[in-house]
Amino acid sequence: MNSSLLIQERRDRLHETMARADIDLLAIAGDPWRCDYLRYATGVALLEGNAVAFIERDGGVHLIVESPGEAARFANEQPEIRVSCVASATAEAERIIAESRHRKVALGPRPGLPYRLATGEAGGSVAATTAMLDKLMLVKTPAELTAYRRASQLADEGYKVFLEGIKIGKPEYQLVAGVEAFYRANGCAENFQILGSGGVDMRGMHPPGDNKVKAGDLVTTELTPCIEGYYAQICRTAVVGEPTKTQQRVLNIFKDALEAGIAVVKPGIRACDIARAENDVFRKHGLGEYVTSAYTRVRGHGLGLYTDARPAILEDVEMVIEENMTLVVHPNTYNPEIGYFVLGDSLIVTATGCEVLTQTPRQLFSVSGV
Repeated sequence: MNSSLLIQERRDRLHETMARADIDLLAIAGDPWRCDYLRYATGVALLEGNAVAFIERDGGVHLIVESPGEAARFANEQPEIRVSCVASATAEAERIIAESRHRKVALGPRPGLPYRLATGEAGGSVAATTAMLDKLMLVKTPAELTAYRRASQLADEGYKVFLEGIKIGKPEYQLVAGVEAFYRANGCAENFQILGSGGVDMRGMHPPGDNKVKAGDLVTTELTPCIEGYYAQICRTAVVGEPTKTQQRVLNIFKDALEAGIAVVKPGIRACDIARAENDVFRKHGLGEYVTSAYTRVRGHGLGLYTDARPAILEDVEMVIEENMTLVVHPNTYNPEIGYFVLGDSLIVTATGCEVLTQTPRQLFSVSGV
């Protein structure tokens, strides 16, 4: 459960923003897959059903959920919040919005918003409300940064456990199981993790499956633990056995790309500037084809209450980077000589540049696998 200081910092910023925007009542929708906005406003993490929270400008919170179990949990975790359990959170939200015509009601966010609400009476406010909430969530408070730092430390520790668990013949799901056990034992109940194992045939990462580790495999992972709702990420690659000269050469390209991206991070630059700095390294080596959408998705992204938050680090994303944003920079992509390779660090944007939190060395890790 989130600390009271962290929750209070967020609520204070939210209420100040509502006052500046002259919003009387703010409706925020969420579901178990996308509840980061709801979590920001209320401090609750939804596990079942849909929910809508109504935030009063004076600070009152009314949370509408569809699961009796969720209602009981939230009432126990945060007794200051009024919690109602109904058959349809969407229908109840429509009723409340209809009864509030004399007030300025704002509705968001666009991601995960039920269609009926988005096209209803408050639908015209969705774009502006989503932008307002995104702005709040992008720039972190001191308590948010503290949680993020702790999550980043746990990412480093979890990767050590991951390396120790790589054994020839072990299926991918067991690699992840060992990390999950470590995190659960250390008070971390949330971790988003994908991975891959193989050679030139490995084209990306995926949820853990039955594929078994073999001698000579590259084993990649994107490991993202969560502390008090805040995710930090590490991306690293290991090889089962001794690295080849080709693998080491490719590592150096990825390392140069990562360092080039991190070097340009500072307030005032754009997300596209980071992506271009990374991609130019690959282009210099004749690998420009492999920084396109045919082989890779993003060159990094925001981190926070969601594992893949804004901004996407891509050459067509113009979002301006600000102080106290939290990002992962990762030039992850396919290489035609060795297969899919990953390398990425979490960081905080500072007044003059950035602070890299990931402490795990930027190297190709070698494990015996026995």
